[in-house]
Amino acid sequence: MRVALDYRPATVAPSSGIARQVLALEDALRARGNTEVVLFTEAPLDHLQRTTATCPPWASPLDGLQRPQVRFRFERKFLPRALHEQQIDLHIATANMGLPLCRKPAGTRYVLVLHDLFQLTQRNFHRSRLKALAYRLIDGASIAWSVWQADRVWCPSQFSCNEAARVFPWARAKFRVLSNLVPELNAAPEPLPDNLPARYWLVVGTREPRKNMVFFLRQWQACRAANPEVPDLVLVGHASDVPPALGELPGLHWCSGLSDGQLQALYRHAACLWQPSFAEGFGLPVVEALSIGTPVAVAHGSALDEVAPPDAPRFDPHDARQLQTVMQQLAATKTPADAETQRAWARQFAEPAYRSRLDTLLKELDR
Repeated sequence: MRVALDYRPATVAPSSGIARQVLALEDALRARGNTEVVLFTEAPLDHLQRTTATCPPWASPLDGLQRPQVRFRFERKFLPRALHEQQIDLHIATANMGLPLCRKPAGTRYVLVLHDLFQLTQRNFHRSRLKALAYRLIDGASIAWSVWQADRVWCPSQFSCNEAARVFPWARAKFRVLSNLVPELNAAPEPLPDNLPARYWLVVGTREPRKNMVFFLRQWQACRAANPEVPDLVLVGHASDVPPALGELPGLHWCSGLSDGQLQALYRHAACLWQPSFAEGFGLPVVEALSIGTPVAVAHGSALDEVAPPDAPRFDPHDARQLQTVMQQLAATKTPADAETQRAWARQFAEPAYRSRLDTLLKELDR
C-alpha cells in the first residue's frame, strides 16, 4: 500500500504539537509491513524538505503556507495530479483540512486527521476581527469539504469525535478515535530556567481564549492573597497573552522558547501541572506531565476528562469557588503523589498502544 502523508505541518513548524503527531504517524506507517510512505509538502526552492518529499515546482514561503490562496494552489493545482502520478492508495490529510479540491479518483481512499474544531466553535486569537471572520468562513468551508471527501476521519479523543458529529451530523459514521501519541520524554536533562522557586505549579499553553488563563490567574491571585502557602506559578507562554495587570502579578514566572530538555525539567520539578481549559481536543501537556510522574489538576468538560487519571483533582472551568477550593487543597498537600502511578496511566498513550490502534484503523479501511 502506498500512503501519502500531508507533511505541511511538519515543514512549517516541526516542533509544534500537530507536527509532532505528523512525525509520529510517519514513523508508525514506515514501521508497518507492506506500506510505503510518500510525503507531500511545499517549501522554498532551497528547503531541505524538497530532498525527501514530493513538492510542487514553484517556491512557497514557509510563513505563508496557511494562507488560503497558498493552500488553494497546492490542494487544487498540485495535489490531485501528484497523487495520481505517485499511484497513491491512501492519502492522509493531517491538519483538520487539506484534502484535494477535486473529485476523488477511483481506488484512492482519503483519511482526514481532525485534531479539533475550535477554529469553528471557539473564539480564537486574531489581531483583527475581520481577519477572524474571514478565516472562520474559509476554514469552515475547507473543513466541511475535507470531512465530506474523507472515507474516515480520525480524531484524538472521543470528545473530539462527539464535537465533530455535532457539527457534521451527516458524517457521523466516519469518525474514529486515534489518540495522540505521547512518548515518554527522553530529552537530555537540562537545568531549569533561572530564578524559579523550589516549589511551583505549572501551566503549559496560554495563548487561545479557550485556555481560560484570565479566569485561572484571577483565582490563583485570590488564593495567594488568602494563603501564602499557595505556590508560585510558572507559565509556558507569553505575558502578552493576558491583560497586563495579570501578566505582571507577583509570583508569576513566564517561560518561552524552551528546548525539549528545559520543558522536561519544568514538568519534572513541578508540584502540579494545571490545565484549566474549557475546551481541549486532547490535552498533550497533561499526558506529558503524567509520563514523567508529575500529578495534574484539570477542568471538567472536554477531552481532559479522558486523558487525566480518574483520581486527578477536577474543577468546573467557570466556577471560581470550586477552583479556589481545589487550589487550597493542593497547596496544603505536602506528600508527593506516586510517580509510578502517573507514569502507568500515561503509557496507554505511548507508542505500542498508538501503533496497535493505527493498525486497526488501517485494516478497517481495507474491508
